[in-house]
Amino acid sequence: MKPLKNTHLPKDASPRQDSAARLAQVALKIFFGIAEEWQLSTKEQRILLGDLPEATYFKWKSTLNAKPGRDILERISHLQNIYKALRIIFPTLEQATAWPRKPNAAFGGKSALEVMLNGSILDLARVHDYVDGARGW
Repeated sequence: MKPLKNTHLPKDASPRQDSAARLAQVALKIFFGIAEEWQLSTKEQRILLGDLPEATYFKWKSTLNAKPGRDILERISHLQNIYKALRIIFPTLEQATAWPRKPNAAFGGKSALEVMLNGSILDLARVHDYVDGARGW
């Protein structure tokens, strides 16, 4: 049997490159949507993305055309899972959106956002683990 041709890809692109580009675009769209709901400043967004350079940040935001590395995709994944857990835990969008900025005894009186803004991917994982535990996972 003759293999099907992938006619929607440029001649120099492989299906793997195409799916990586789509994944990056979807991940960035998710990130910027969360950032808007949480009313994150540009500086906060850049820190959450691993201290992304300003020019890169604005290019990615305006075009959603990027090649983020594994680290950035993992950061976005943690944020997406935190967002999802909060939407499950809280009955309203307003409560879920307000939670990241509220002081929390579990974080020594700091807010989850303050913890995440320390900049380490481990801080994102810490908040992710906390909200997963809060929702019973």
